[in-house]
Amino acid sequence: MPRFFFARPTQADRLTRAWAGLIALSLASALLTLMPVGSRPVGGGILLLALFKARVILARYLDLERSPAWLRGFTLVLSTFAALIFALYLV
Repeated sequence: MPRFFFARPTQADRLTRAWAGLIALSLASALLTLMPVGSRPVGGGILLLALFKARVILARYLDLERSPAWLRGFTLVLSTFAALIFALYLV
């Protein structure tokens, strides 16, 4: 049966899009290392992209998008941890 543009996306479609997003974020991380800038902005950018990837994994693969409170809690913990890592990286 053909899938129409107004059809609701299935779980497999959402996981495929999440996978494509993770590939794009990984490619962006790799390209960021080729930029002719200092190591501190590159390190911060890679850490930020890793945080985005973790959020995609939590929301889509662990299906926490159905539970916004849990997703917010995990995002807060991960963001705090990433900020701590970045602060230690700058020292």
